[in-house]
Amino acid sequence: MLKKIIRSVVVGFVGLVAVLYLTGNGFVFKIVAKVLETGRTTAGIDDYLYFDNAEIPPSDNPQAWPLHEDYNRTASQPSLDRLHKELETVAFLIIKNDSILHERYFDGYGIDSKSNSFSMIKTIVAAALSKAVEAGDVQSEDQKVVDFLPWLIGDHAKEVSMGDLASMSSGLKWNEDYENLLTITPRTYVDKDMASLMKTIPIEAEPGQRFVYQSGSTQLLAMALQQATGQPIRTLLRDYFWNPMGVEHPTSWILDSKTHGLEKAYCCWNANARDFARFGKLFKNHGVWNGEQLIDSTFTAKAVRPRFEVSPQYGYGWWLGDVDGKAFFSMRGHLGQYVIVLPTYDLIVVRLGHRSMPDLPDSDTPADLPLFVREAVQMLALDNET
Repeated sequence: MLKKIIRSVVVGFVGLVAVLYLTGNGFVFKIVAKVLETGRTTAGIDDYLYFDNAEIPPSDNPQAWPLHEDYNRTASQPSLDRLHKELETVAFLIIKNDSILHERYFDGYGIDSKSNSFSMIKTIVAAALSKAVEAGDVQSEDQKVVDFLPWLIGDHAKEVSMGDLASMSSGLKWNEDYENLLTITPRTYVDKDMASLMKTIPIEAEPGQRFVYQSGSTQLLAMALQQATGQPIRTLLRDYFWNPMGVEHPTSWILDSKTHGLEKAYCCWNANARDFARFGKLFKNHGVWNGEQLIDSTFTAKAVRPRFEVSPQYGYGWWLGDVDGKAFFSMRGHLGQYVIVLPTYDLIVVRLGHRSMPDLPDSDTPADLPLFVREAVQMLALDNET
Protein backbone atom coordinates (compact mmCIF):
# COMPACT_ATOMS: atom_id res chain seq x y z
CA MET A 1 0.00 0.00 0.00
CA LEU A 2 2.76 2.45 0.98
CA LYS A 3 4.68 1.63 -2.20
CA LYS A 4 1.58 2.41 -4.29
CA ILE A 5 1.17 5.76 -2.54
CA ILE A 6 4.83 6.65 -3.06
CA ARG A 7 4.62 5.54 -6.70
CA SER A 8 1.51 7.68 -7.23
CA VAL A 9 3.17 10.72 -5.66
CA VAL A 10 6.29 10.28 -7.81
CA VAL A 11 4.26 9.78 -10.98
CA GLY A 12 2.12 12.80 -10.13
CA PHE A 13 5.17 14.98 -9.50
CA VAL A 14 6.85 13.87 -12.73
CA GLY A 15 3.61 14.57 -14.56
CA LEU A 16 3.40 18.05 -13.03
CA VAL A 17 6.99 18.79 -14.03
CA ALA A 18 6.30 17.62 -17.56
CA VAL A 19 3.14 19.71 -17.88
CA LEU A 20 4.87 22.84 -16.58
CA TYR A 21 7.76 22.51 -19.00
CA LEU A 22 5.59 21.54 -21.97
CA THR A 23 3.38 24.60 -21.37
CA GLY A 24 6.36 26.93 -21.06
CA ASN A 25 5.97 27.36 -17.31
CA GLY A 26 9.13 25.65 -16.14
CA PHE A 27 10.22 28.98 -14.63
CA VAL A 28 7.91 28.19 -11.70
CA PHE A 29 10.66 25.97 -10.31
CA LYS A 30 12.99 28.98 -10.22
CA ILE A 31 10.39 30.79 -8.13
CA VAL A 32 10.02 27.81 -5.81
CA ALA A 33 13.81 27.67 -5.43
CA LYS A 34 13.86 31.35 -4.39
CA VAL A 35 11.03 30.74 -1.92
CA LEU A 36 13.06 27.95 -0.32
CA GLU A 37 16.22 30.09 -0.32
CA THR A 38 14.65 33.22 1.19
CA GLY A 39 11.99 31.60 3.37
CA ARG A 40 9.40 34.02 1.92
CA THR A 41 6.57 33.60 -0.56
CA THR A 42 6.90 37.11 -1.97
CA ALA A 43 9.66 39.50 -2.95
CA GLY A 44 11.37 41.31 -0.08
CA ILE A 45 13.31 44.49 0.55
CA ASP A 46 16.50 42.50 1.20
CA ASP A 47 16.37 40.44 -2.00
CA TYR A 48 19.70 41.83 -3.18
CA LEU A 49 21.22 39.28 -0.80
CA TYR A 50 19.84 36.45 -2.95
CA PHE A 51 20.42 37.69 -6.51
CA ASP A 52 23.32 38.80 -8.68
CA ASN A 53 23.98 42.54 -8.37
CA ALA A 54 25.88 45.34 -10.05
CA GLU A 55 27.60 47.49 -7.46
CA ILE A 56 27.35 51.25 -7.99
CA PRO A 57 29.79 53.60 -6.22
CA PRO A 58 28.61 56.72 -4.41
CA SER A 59 28.98 60.18 -5.87
CA ASP A 60 32.45 61.55 -6.50
CA ASN A 61 31.26 64.53 -4.46
CA PRO A 62 28.93 63.21 -1.73
CA GLN A 63 26.47 65.76 -0.36
CA ALA A 64 24.97 65.27 3.09
CA TRP A 65 21.38 66.26 3.76
CA PRO A 66 21.11 69.33 6.00
CA LEU A 67 19.48 68.68 9.36
CA HIS A 68 16.63 70.96 10.35
CA GLU A 69 17.16 73.11 13.43
CA ASP A 70 14.38 71.09 15.06
CA TYR A 71 15.74 67.73 13.92
CA ASN A 72 14.02 64.89 15.82
CA ARG A 73 12.66 67.26 18.47
CA THR A 74 9.04 66.43 17.69
CA ALA A 75 7.86 63.06 18.94
CA SER A 76 5.62 60.93 16.76
CA GLN A 77 2.03 60.28 17.79
CA PRO A 78 1.03 56.85 19.17
CA SER A 79 -1.09 56.31 16.06
CA LEU A 80 2.02 56.65 13.87
CA ASP A 81 3.97 54.32 16.14
CA ARG A 82 1.20 51.73 15.78
CA LEU A 83 1.22 52.13 12.01
CA HIS A 84 4.98 51.59 11.88
CA LYS A 85 4.65 48.45 13.98
CA GLU A 86 1.68 47.05 12.07
CA LEU A 87 3.31 47.49 8.66
CA GLU A 88 6.87 46.76 9.78
CA THR A 89 8.39 50.07 8.75
CA VAL A 90 12.19 50.09 8.56
CA ALA A 91 12.76 53.78 7.73
CA PHE A 92 10.66 56.95 8.04
CA LEU A 93 11.84 60.44 7.11
CA ILE A 94 10.14 63.82 7.06
CA ILE A 95 12.01 66.47 5.08
CA LYS A 96 10.82 70.06 5.46
CA ASN A 97 12.24 72.90 3.34
CA ASP A 98 14.96 70.53 2.07
CA SER A 99 16.23 69.70 5.59
CA ILE A 100 15.63 66.47 7.49
CA LEU A 101 13.23 67.25 10.31
CA HIS A 102 12.32 63.78 11.53
CA GLU A 103 14.13 60.47 11.02
CA ARG A 104 13.56 57.03 12.51
CA TYR A 105 14.78 53.54 11.75
CA PHE A 106 13.52 50.17 12.93
CA ASP A 107 14.28 46.46 12.90
CA GLY A 108 18.05 46.90 12.80
CA TYR A 109 18.03 49.24 9.79
CA GLY A 110 19.89 52.54 9.87
CA ILE A 111 21.01 55.54 7.85
CA ASP A 112 23.32 53.48 5.64
CA SER A 113 21.14 50.36 5.31
CA LYS A 114 20.27 49.27 1.79
CA SER A 115 16.80 48.09 0.83
CA ASN A 116 14.92 47.43 -2.38
CA SER A 117 13.35 50.35 -4.20
CA PHE A 118 10.98 48.03 -6.01
CA SER A 119 8.97 50.16 -8.46
CA MET A 120 10.19 53.50 -7.12
CA ILE A 121 13.01 53.13 -9.63
CA LYS A 122 10.47 53.38 -12.47
CA THR A 123 10.23 57.11 -11.73
CA ILE A 124 13.96 57.58 -12.24
CA VAL A 125 14.14 55.47 -15.40
CA ALA A 126 11.34 57.59 -16.87
CA ALA A 127 13.33 60.73 -16.00
CA ALA A 128 16.34 59.28 -17.82
CA LEU A 129 14.38 59.57 -21.05
CA SER A 130 14.30 63.35 -20.68
CA LYS A 131 18.06 63.44 -20.13
CA ALA A 132 18.67 61.27 -23.19
CA VAL A 133 16.57 63.68 -25.25
CA GLU A 134 18.57 66.63 -23.88
CA ALA A 135 21.80 64.87 -24.86
CA GLY A 136 20.54 64.19 -28.38
CA ASP A 137 20.69 60.41 -28.03
CA VAL A 138 16.90 60.26 -28.44
CA GLN A 139 15.22 62.66 -30.86
CA SER A 140 12.18 63.24 -28.67
CA GLU A 141 9.73 61.39 -26.47
CA ASP A 142 7.79 60.66 -29.67
CA GLN A 143 10.63 58.69 -31.27
CA LYS A 144 9.58 55.11 -31.95
CA VAL A 145 10.96 52.34 -29.78
CA VAL A 146 11.69 50.14 -32.82
CA ASP A 147 14.44 52.59 -33.76
CA PHE A 148 16.35 51.13 -30.80
CA LEU A 149 14.70 47.72 -30.35
CA PRO A 150 13.99 46.56 -33.93
CA TRP A 151 13.05 43.09 -32.66
CA LEU A 152 9.90 44.38 -30.96
CA ILE A 153 6.91 42.25 -32.01
CA GLY A 154 3.14 42.63 -32.16
CA ASP A 155 0.54 44.29 -34.35
CA HIS A 156 1.38 47.73 -32.95
CA ALA A 157 5.14 47.31 -32.44
CA LYS A 158 6.05 50.04 -34.94
CA GLU A 159 3.73 52.57 -33.30
CA VAL A 160 4.85 52.61 -29.67
CA SER A 161 6.98 55.61 -28.66
CA MET A 162 9.54 56.13 -25.93
CA GLY A 163 7.06 58.42 -24.18
CA ASP A 164 4.42 55.70 -24.27
CA LEU A 165 6.78 53.45 -22.32
CA ALA A 166 7.50 56.20 -19.76
CA SER A 167 3.80 56.94 -19.24
CA MET A 168 2.64 53.31 -19.04
CA SER A 169 0.60 53.43 -22.23
CA SER A 170 2.58 51.05 -24.43
CA GLY A 171 -0.10 48.49 -25.27
CA LEU A 172 2.25 45.71 -24.14
CA LYS A 173 0.78 42.28 -23.47
CA TRP A 174 1.59 42.13 -19.77
CA ASN A 175 -0.23 40.91 -16.67
CA GLU A 176 0.91 42.90 -13.61
CA ASP A 177 -0.02 40.16 -11.15
CA TYR A 178 2.34 39.51 -8.24
CA GLU A 179 0.42 36.58 -6.74
CA ASN A 180 -0.15 34.22 -9.69
CA LEU A 181 3.15 32.43 -10.21
CA LEU A 182 2.26 31.59 -13.81
CA THR A 183 2.16 35.23 -14.92
CA ILE A 184 4.89 37.30 -16.52
CA THR A 185 5.75 39.56 -13.56
CA PRO A 186 6.95 36.80 -11.19
CA ARG A 187 8.64 35.11 -14.13
CA THR A 188 10.62 38.24 -14.98
CA TYR A 189 11.71 38.59 -11.36
CA VAL A 190 13.57 35.25 -11.45
CA ASP A 191 14.49 35.02 -15.13
CA LYS A 192 18.22 34.88 -15.86
CA ASP A 193 18.00 36.19 -19.44
CA MET A 194 15.47 39.01 -19.49
CA ALA A 195 16.43 40.30 -22.92
CA SER A 196 15.43 37.02 -24.53
CA LEU A 197 12.23 36.95 -22.50
CA MET A 198 11.24 40.51 -23.43
CA LYS A 199 11.67 39.68 -27.13
CA THR A 200 8.73 37.26 -26.85
CA ILE A 201 6.20 39.78 -25.50
CA PRO A 202 4.15 41.63 -28.13
CA ILE A 203 2.68 45.10 -28.32
CA GLU A 204 -0.91 43.93 -28.65
CA ALA A 205 -2.97 47.13 -28.21
CA GLU A 206 -2.80 50.57 -29.76
CA PRO A 207 -0.23 52.55 -27.74
CA GLY A 208 -0.61 56.06 -26.40
CA GLN A 209 -4.31 55.70 -25.63
CA ARG A 210 -4.61 54.94 -21.93
CA PHE A 211 -2.67 54.23 -18.75
CA VAL A 212 -2.09 50.57 -17.89
CA TYR A 213 0.55 49.98 -15.21
CA GLN A 214 3.11 47.47 -16.50
CA SER A 215 6.60 46.69 -15.27
CA GLY A 216 7.47 45.49 -18.75
CA SER A 217 7.11 49.00 -20.17
CA THR A 218 9.87 50.28 -17.89
CA GLN A 219 12.07 47.30 -18.71
CA LEU A 220 11.71 48.02 -22.43
CA LEU A 221 12.42 51.72 -21.84
CA ALA A 222 15.68 50.93 -20.05
CA MET A 223 16.72 48.53 -22.80
CA ALA A 224 15.91 51.12 -25.47
CA LEU A 225 17.89 53.79 -23.62
CA GLN A 226 20.86 51.44 -23.44
CA GLN A 227 20.74 51.00 -27.21
CA ALA A 228 20.30 54.75 -27.76
CA THR A 229 23.23 55.78 -25.56
CA GLY A 230 25.52 52.77 -25.58
CA GLN A 231 25.45 52.68 -21.78
CA PRO A 232 23.60 50.39 -19.35
CA ILE A 233 20.85 52.09 -17.39
CA ARG A 234 22.85 51.92 -14.13
CA THR A 235 25.67 53.94 -15.73
CA LEU A 236 23.24 56.44 -17.24
CA LEU A 237 21.49 57.06 -13.94
CA ARG A 238 24.77 57.51 -12.10
CA ASP A 239 25.94 60.03 -14.68
CA TYR A 240 22.58 61.79 -15.01
CA PHE A 241 21.55 61.88 -11.36
CA TRP A 242 23.39 59.98 -8.64
CA ASN A 243 26.77 61.61 -9.17
CA PRO A 244 25.65 65.27 -9.48
CA MET A 245 23.09 64.80 -6.68
CA GLY A 246 25.76 63.65 -4.25
CA VAL A 247 24.51 60.15 -3.39
CA GLU A 248 26.44 59.34 -0.22
CA HIS A 249 26.46 55.56 -0.01
CA PRO A 250 27.29 52.68 -2.34
CA THR A 251 24.19 51.25 -3.95
CA SER A 252 23.46 48.20 -6.08
CA TRP A 253 21.07 47.01 -8.76
CA ILE A 254 19.79 43.46 -9.06
CA LEU A 255 20.67 41.85 -12.40
CA ASP A 256 19.03 39.02 -14.28
CA SER A 257 22.40 37.24 -14.02
CA LYS A 258 26.11 37.94 -14.05
CA THR A 259 26.22 36.24 -17.44
CA HIS A 260 23.82 38.63 -19.16
CA GLY A 261 24.20 41.61 -16.82
CA LEU A 262 20.84 43.23 -17.55
CA GLU A 263 19.35 45.32 -14.76
CA LYS A 264 15.86 44.58 -13.53
CA ALA A 265 15.08 48.14 -14.48
CA TYR A 266 11.46 48.05 -13.35
CA CYS A 267 12.55 47.42 -9.78
CA CYS A 268 15.42 46.53 -7.55
CA TRP A 269 17.73 49.48 -7.05
CA ASN A 270 19.05 49.02 -3.53
CA ALA A 271 19.76 52.21 -1.63
CA ASN A 272 18.84 53.97 1.62
CA ALA A 273 16.06 56.33 2.64
CA ARG A 274 18.15 59.50 2.43
CA ASP A 275 19.33 58.75 -1.09
CA PHE A 276 15.86 57.76 -2.30
CA ALA A 277 14.62 61.12 -0.97
CA ARG A 278 16.93 63.05 -3.30
CA PHE A 279 14.60 62.42 -6.23
CA GLY A 280 11.67 63.87 -4.34
CA LYS A 281 13.70 67.02 -3.78
CA LEU A 282 14.76 67.19 -7.43
CA PHE A 283 11.21 67.11 -8.76
CA LYS A 284 9.79 69.29 -5.98
CA ASN A 285 12.29 71.93 -7.04
CA HIS A 286 11.41 71.66 -10.75
CA GLY A 287 14.56 69.81 -11.74
CA VAL A 288 16.96 72.11 -9.89
CA TRP A 289 19.50 70.50 -7.57
CA ASN A 290 21.28 72.95 -5.26
CA GLY A 291 21.21 75.69 -7.87
CA GLU A 292 21.95 73.53 -10.93
CA GLN A 293 19.23 72.76 -13.49
CA LEU A 294 19.77 69.02 -13.58
CA ILE A 295 16.73 68.08 -15.64
CA ASP A 296 14.49 70.12 -17.91
CA SER A 297 11.75 71.84 -15.89
CA THR A 298 9.34 71.32 -18.77
CA PHE A 299 9.69 67.58 -18.27
CA THR A 300 9.39 67.74 -14.47
CA ALA A 301 6.15 69.72 -14.84
CA LYS A 302 4.76 67.23 -17.34
CA ALA A 303 5.89 64.23 -15.30
CA VAL A 304 3.75 65.20 -12.30
CA ARG A 305 0.60 65.85 -14.35
CA PRO A 306 -1.69 63.18 -15.80
CA ARG A 307 -1.05 62.35 -19.43
CA PHE A 308 -4.62 61.07 -19.87
CA GLU A 309 -7.76 62.68 -18.45
CA VAL A 310 -9.25 59.25 -17.75
CA SER A 311 -6.16 58.30 -15.70
CA PRO A 312 -5.53 61.18 -13.27
CA GLN A 313 -3.45 58.93 -11.01
CA TYR A 314 -0.31 58.77 -13.17
CA GLY A 315 2.01 61.04 -15.14
CA TYR A 316 5.44 60.08 -16.47
CA GLY A 317 6.79 57.77 -13.78
CA TRP A 318 5.03 59.53 -10.90
CA TRP A 319 1.87 58.51 -9.06
CA LEU A 320 -0.48 61.43 -8.44
CA GLY A 321 -3.24 62.18 -5.96
CA ASP A 322 -4.29 64.28 -3.03
CA VAL A 323 -4.73 63.84 0.69
CA ASP A 324 -7.38 66.01 2.32
CA GLY A 325 -7.33 68.36 -0.63
CA LYS A 326 -3.54 68.74 -0.76
CA ALA A 327 -1.96 67.46 -3.97
CA PHE A 328 0.97 65.07 -3.87
CA PHE A 329 3.13 63.15 -6.32
CA SER A 330 4.97 60.03 -5.29
CA MET A 331 7.42 57.32 -6.16
CA ARG A 332 5.90 54.01 -5.14
CA GLY A 333 7.16 50.47 -4.74
CA HIS A 334 5.88 47.05 -3.70
CA LEU A 335 5.29 46.55 0.04
CA GLY A 336 4.94 50.27 0.71
CA GLN A 337 8.17 51.90 -0.45
CA TYR A 338 7.29 55.58 -0.79
CA VAL A 339 8.83 58.95 -1.58
CA ILE A 340 5.87 61.33 -1.28
CA VAL A 341 6.13 65.01 -2.22
CA LEU A 342 3.60 67.59 -1.00
CA PRO A 343 4.52 70.88 -2.71
CA THR A 344 1.97 72.87 -0.67
CA TYR A 345 3.94 72.14 2.49
CA ASP A 346 7.42 71.98 0.90
CA LEU A 347 7.44 68.50 2.38
CA ILE A 348 8.89 65.12 1.46
CA VAL A 349 7.86 61.96 3.32
CA VAL A 350 9.89 58.78 2.86
CA ARG A 351 8.71 55.43 4.14
CA LEU A 352 10.39 52.04 3.60
CA GLY A 353 9.18 48.77 5.03
CA HIS A 354 8.08 45.16 4.79
CA ARG A 355 4.32 45.56 4.36
CA SER A 356 1.63 47.83 2.99
CA MET A 357 -2.15 47.93 2.94
CA PRO A 358 -4.45 47.04 0.03
CA ASP A 359 -5.58 49.83 -2.27
CA LEU A 360 -8.39 52.10 -1.20
CA PRO A 361 -11.80 51.26 -2.75
CA ASP A 362 -12.07 52.39 -6.38
CA SER A 363 -8.51 53.68 -6.24
CA ASP A 364 -4.94 52.81 -7.21
CA THR A 365 -3.65 54.33 -3.95
CA PRO A 366 -2.58 51.99 -1.13
CA ALA A 367 -4.60 52.74 1.99
CA ASP A 368 -1.50 53.33 4.11
CA LEU A 369 -0.02 56.07 1.91
CA PRO A 370 -2.48 58.81 2.98
CA LEU A 371 -2.15 57.60 6.57
CA PHE A 372 1.59 58.27 6.55
CA VAL A 373 0.98 61.67 4.96
CA ARG A 374 -1.65 62.65 7.52
CA GLU A 375 0.56 61.54 10.38
CA ALA A 376 3.44 63.67 9.09
CA VAL A 377 1.19 66.71 8.59
CA GLN A 378 -0.41 66.37 12.02
CA MET A 379 2.90 65.68 13.71
CA LEU A 380 4.31 68.95 12.43
CA ALA A 381 1.03 70.88 12.77
CA LEU A 382 1.31 71.83 9.11
CA ASP A 383 -2.45 71.84 8.61
CA ASN A 384 -2.50 75.12 10.52
CA GLU A 385 -0.10 76.77 8.07
CA THR A 386 -2.47 76.89 5.10
